[in-house]
Amino acid sequence: MGERLVGLPPVIARHARLLVLGSFPGEASLRAGQYYAHPRNHFWPLMGSLLGADLTALPYRQRLTLLRARGVGLWDVYARCRREGSLDQAIEEAEWNDFASLRRRAPDLRHVAHNGGESARATRALQALGYTVWRLPSTSPANASWSFERKREAWHAAFVAAGL
Repeated sequence: MGERLVGLPPVIARHARLLVLGSFPGEASLRAGQYYAHPRNHFWPLMGSLLGADLTALPYRQRLTLLRARGVGLWDVYARCRREGSLDQAIEEAEWNDFASLRRRAPDLRHVAHNGGESARATRALQALGYTVWRLPSTSPANASWSFERKREAWHAAFVAAGL
């Protein structure tokens, strides 16, 4: 198995109301040091559609600023792992991020949206910490069975419930 990989730091404001949790950054994201950097990932177009802003036209730092301002945070379930390629199925020896630190980082946070099935493995741990949790369809290009519109409908429900 490949080298030990380290994920990206959390992007979360103290006033965040919804945290989007992925599994672990793909190769393109790790290379760029940016969440959802693969050009075919639906994440940024989806967030832009939900928040009423063309996030794909903005530089990465401005995207993050807008997400934070709107009460949306980003992080991953795994802090470190071994993996060859970018597929979640290839993740091995994964270490979870410190979810207990979320109360300190974002005291008003009440909602967590899992971006796909691998991320949703942490559902029980987050529910035990008192969060309302949604398992949402992955925005990954590997999730080709869901159209953009179908993904948007599912994600929209979570955003509405979180008051966004």
